[in-house]
Amino acid sequence: MDMMISNLQQQRQVTEQLRREAAIKRISVSQAVADIMKFISDHEQEDCLVVGFSSEKANPFREKSSCILL
Repeated sequence: MDMMISNLQQQRQVTEQLRREAAIKRISVSQAVADIMKFISDHEQEDCLVVGFSSEKANPFREKSSCILL
C-alpha cells in the first residue's frame, strides 16, 4: 500500500513538472541564434578574449613569474 501511495506521489510530481515545462515560453531556434548574435556583436568591445587585455597585469591567464633567489 505504501509503495502504491509513493508511486502515486511520484507520478503527481512528474505531472506537475511537465506542466511547468509546458508553460515555459518558447522561441524558435532561428530567433534564439539571432538574439545570441546580436548580444555578441553588442558586447564585442567588452570581451577581453576578442580585443585583448589593456595591460599585462590585467590578464588573469598570464604566466606567473617565479621568484628566484641567487
